[in-house]
Amino acid sequence: MTATDIPARDLDEFRALIEERSGICFDSSRQDFFQTRLREHLHEKKLLSAGELMRKVRDSNVEYESLLQRLLTQETSFYRYSSALEALTQRVLPDALANAGRTNGPRVRIWSAGCSTGEEPYSIAIALKESRLFATSGQAAEILATDISRKAVSRALRGVYARRSVSNLTPEQMAAYFVPVDGHFQLKPSIRDQVSFVVMNLVQALYLGRMDCIFCMNVLMYFSQEHRERVIGNFFASLEPGGYLFLGPSESLGKNPGGFQKVVFGETILYRKPSGGNGSSA
Repeated sequence: MTATDIPARDLDEFRALIEERSGICFDSSRQDFFQTRLREHLHEKKLLSAGELMRKVRDSNVEYESLLQRLLTQETSFYRYSSALEALTQRVLPDALANAGRTNGPRVRIWSAGCSTGEEPYSIAIALKESRLFATSGQAAEILATDISRKAVSRALRGVYARRSVSNLTPEQMAAYFVPVDGHFQLKPSIRDQVSFVVMNLVQALYLGRMDCIFCMNVLMYFSQEHRERVIGNFFASLEPGGYLFLGPSESLGKNPGGFQKVVFGETILYRKPSGGNGSSA
C-alpha cells in the first residue's frame, strides 16, 4: 500500500478519532506527515487497508496507543535547548527562591509536560544538580514529567539512551551521570530518582499542585485552538504566582497570552504568571 492508497475519508476518520481521544489535531499543514506515518504503520502491522487498522484501533487500547506513538515520535536529546536550561538556572530559580509567597515550602517544583522519552526532565535534573545557587539554597527539587504515550514513559523510566541522545553532554557530565551499558548509556540513580513520571493527557490533566515552572516545549502545536487554550489555562492555574512557562522556540502564546507576561532572557522567551495572579502581556 502507498500513501495515495489511503482514501481521504479514512484519513479524516483517523484524524477525528485521535482528536476525540487525545485532543491532538493533525490539521492540513501536517497532511503529508500524517499520511506517511499511517502508511508506515500499515506496513509494519502487515495490514492491507486503512479500514482494517481502524477496526483494530477502535477495538483495542493497545493498538490505539501503538498508532499514537507512531504519530508522536520525535527526535529529542539531552540539553537540546541549552539556552532554556540557562534561563531556568539563572532567571527562574533566583525568582522562585526569592518568592516568599510560594505554597511549596522548601521545594522547587517543575513540570515537564509532554516529556517524551525523558531527555527533557532528566536534563532539568542535571541542570539543577550543577546549579551552585540551588545547591546552597537548602531547597529540594521535585520534577514531575508527564506524557500521553505509555511507551515513551516506559522508556523514560528505564533511563537508557543511545549515543545520539547524549551527544550534547560534556565528557564530565557523561562520567558523572551515566554508566555505559551494552553500547548505550544508563542514567545513574542520582538523576533518575529526581524525576517522577506519569501517563497523562494534557487536555484532561488533573490538578497537580502549584508549580514554580512548567516546560511544555513543542507540544502545543499539536492541539486545536480550543484545546490549546484549555491547556494554557490549566498551566496558568497550576503555576505559583511569579512562576514561569517555557514553550518551544517556534511556539508562542500569540496575542492572547491568557494572563501571562512575556519575558525575554538571552535567546529564550518565557511566559511569567504575574505575582498578583492576574496580568496581561508585556
